[in-house]
Amino acid sequence: MKMKLIILLISLLSVFSLPAQKAVRKNIKQGNKSYNEQKYEKAAENYEEAIKLNPNALEANFNLGNTLYRQNEWDKSIEQQNHYLLLEKNDSQKASSSWHNIGNALLHKKELQKSMEAYKMALRMNPEDDETRYNLAVVQKMINDQEQEQEDNQQQEQDKDQKQDNQPESPDQQQDKEKKPEEQNEPEQMSRDNAKQILQAIEQDEKETQKRLNEMKAEERKQKAEENRRQNKDW
Repeated sequence: MKMKLIILLISLLSVFSLPAQKAVRKNIKQGNKSYNEQKYEKAAENYEEAIKLNPNALEANFNLGNTLYRQNEWDKSIEQQNHYLLLEKNDSQKASSSWHNIGNALLHKKELQKSMEAYKMALRMNPEDDETRYNLAVVQKMINDQEQEQEDNQQQEQDKDQKQDNQPESPDQQQDKEKKPEEQNEPEQMSRDNAKQILQAIEQDEKETQKRLNEMKAEERKQKAEENRRQNKDW
């Protein structure tokens, strides 16, 4: 008798949950339609409504993460994809796609090391994913270029310091050293001060010029990476 009651109760629960399941499916379908039409705000509303009805709806959670990405909400997109990964227990390819999309969002945030690790996680779950392998190569190249640029800048500073230290003294400088302090008149002192100020101004201008060049190079690399970067993976 008790077994029959339990079975009857389960059947009633299934019947009562059927409208909710249909509502979830309807919201996801509407969200997908809005997403494909690039109406991302509306799509996000549909996915969020589906998640309210069923917090474990995998497709709604995954697609909401992608929709937030399309709205340039990098942090929220990463948070949503991480939430999806907590729910996804069976499909390694879908989990790989989620890690891929996290890597894309981190790349937009210029967190290159974290982006690289996300792509590696994606490849661990789906080693055959050529798009993720390509993105990983791109971000590794950006990291290497960044490190090389830092090394070049350090070497330039060292070479500049060494050149200044090894620069031979001019005859005027040697003559100035031989003079006693009381023999140096005021106009000569002012002349040397002016020369020092001019030299400092030239050095500052060189530093600013080098900084601008480095920024231009970084922007060119960024634009190239943006052009080559693949689109986010969809459900």
